[in-house]
Amino acid sequence: MGFIIRSVVNGFALWVLSLIPLLQIAITPFPPGRDLQFVITLVALGALFGLVNSIIGTVIKIVAFPLFVLTLGLISLLLNGVLLIITAWITGFWSWGLDVGAFWPGVLAGILLSIINWIFGIILRPQRRKRR
Repeated sequence: MGFIIRSVVNGFALWVLSLIPLLQIAITPFPPGRDLQFVITLVALGALFGLVNSIIGTVIKIVAFPLFVLTLGLISLLLNGVLLIITAWITGFWSWGLDVGAFWPGVLAGILLSIINWIFGIILRPQRRKRR
């Protein structure tokens, strides 16, 4: 259930980012490109970004651990943009998907994607029950 919610939140965040022209983010929906196909494309992109973030992102974080320590974690801002560009590269093989215009707007989009996910993570966090 948590993966589905995270995929929907990632898809929503990607949709918000595609509305900002400065970020050069474009989303190509499944054919024929109607509203339902656009929503399904957003959820699929959110799921794919979640998989890329969990698999490739974890490997990069383990390999580049000294760099994370050296930069006090600021390199993670760059990493989010790189993972977004990797997701766009993966979907470039299909007729639908994500398109990131350039590297630095992609990095800025990755930072904004992290902020949107953080805000929704706070809102959708399961409440802990108090023990008696």
